[in-house]
Amino acid sequence: MTGQFEATTEIDRPIEEVFAFLADGTNDPKFSPRVQAIQKTPDGPTAVGTVFRSTVKDAGMTTKREIRITELESPTKIRWTETSKNLVTSADGGYDLESTGAGKTRVRIFNALEGHGIGKLLVGVALSAARKDAPAFAARIKKAAEAS
Repeated sequence: MTGQFEATTEIDRPIEEVFAFLADGTNDPKFSPRVQAIQKTPDGPTAVGTVFRSTVKDAGMTTKREIRITELESPTKIRWTETSKNLVTSADGGYDLESTGAGKTRVRIFNALEGHGIGKLLVGVALSAARKDAPAFAARIKKAAEAS
């Protein structure tokens, strides 16, 4: 089973600032408490091929994650795929950004989750939890981006 969750929020910052904040995956711990540590490879600006390696705690389990940037169109589009082989992974995900005028930006986040091995039995539970948290996740992104 695979499935997707998504959420949308409006951030009181210009699109270029929001894009820069979100493209720098090392900001993820500022809005995602499950991310305990994160590193970016290589150094320098985020580009297609940049990899973010993180330590994540979900449902009491700590795992290592590896996310690779697959598309980057400043200032409107960021896409990624998870290359780590955990029980449940993000097959693809991304941010879509749209300027709404007056220095505000609408952000849509989405992630498509898929299970591997026994994770095929768990992906439904993970997806349900992600969908339930999606509005709060979007609110945390808004708060972190506006504070940056």
